[in-house]
Amino acid sequence: MSVTNRDITVTEVALRDGSHAIGHSYTVDQVINVAKALDEANIPYIEVSHGDGLGGSSLQYGLSKTNEFDLISAAVSVCRQAKIGVLLLPGIGTVKELKKAEQAGARLARIATHVTEADVSKQHIQTAKELGMETVGFLMMAHMAPMEKLIQQAKLMESYGADTIYIVDSAGAMLPHEVRERVKALKQSVHSNIGFHAHNNLSLAMANTLAAIEEGATWVDGSVRCLGAGAGNTQTEVLISILDRMNIETGIDHYKMMDLAEDIVAPILEKPQEITKGSLILGYAGVYSSFLLHAQKAARKFNVDPRDILVELGRRGVVGGQEDMIVDVASELSKKATIR
Repeated sequence: MSVTNRDITVTEVALRDGSHAIGHSYTVDQVINVAKALDEANIPYIEVSHGDGLGGSSLQYGLSKTNEFDLISAAVSVCRQAKIGVLLLPGIGTVKELKKAEQAGARLARIATHVTEADVSKQHIQTAKELGMETVGFLMMAHMAPMEKLIQQAKLMESYGADTIYIVDSAGAMLPHEVRERVKALKQSVHSNIGFHAHNNLSLAMANTLAAIEEGATWVDGSVRCLGAGAGNTQTEVLISILDRMNIETGIDHYKMMDLAEDIVAPILEKPQEITKGSLILGYAGVYSSFLLHAQKAARKFNVDPRDILVELGRRGVVGGQEDMIVDVASELSKKATIR
């Protein structure tokens, strides 16, 4: 397989998705050090925001240690070629936050909705286009929708002006053949670029990302040192090295990626990213990767097994934005255990 330079566009998400793994505690200095090193390695896009996107700093989703607009401005200040991107979930973030991010220097807007709710992204995608930003439609929990629905929702985002449509495996629940089927379906149905965002809860993030590329996805996400929600994302420095072995040119310096992963990012991690029983159950149950820490906290409070909470959330089809359900489910399970 041969792909010309920059035909595969990599977005680094450690400074957004990785925020989940460290309790949204990034400092300005940390963001400056990571963003500068990524820029020097020639990463084209770096996503920076609260883990749950613009406006996510709250008691429900977790308070940020540092104002996210200060983090965005800091990243912009040290990047000579990389563009800074932001994630926005309508209902958590608003057009107001989007405009503020653009004023801070963000040039890529990734508008994320549940896979069946693309209609709520219209205002935000259109506003991003009006601001002159590159736009991505981010279809989260893509494993939960039948193919026809996925195609329909992708077409909606494209009609609003999205330059790229992402299949997002928020739960890390997809198998490679499922990724291939979805990428192929979108390639045949929309004119926008197709992207893929993976989580590693079933140890398939890399395999799924490569499957997406081989099926025609031209935008993919990675996270240095696998720093992301749950068991993390596709590990960027490994991905770049594999693509180089496959003679797929990304324009990214994989030696510099290895160095910054080891010397700059690794010390930030509270503990190494690995597939624990908690993250594994996320993929098994098919629930949002950022639910893990919330479920563990609720489990301690109500003295129940966090795996039972997550499996029940998956059974109910609970999605991002319904974090309050985690405590409700934990309480119900506790009461049932008491009755027994």
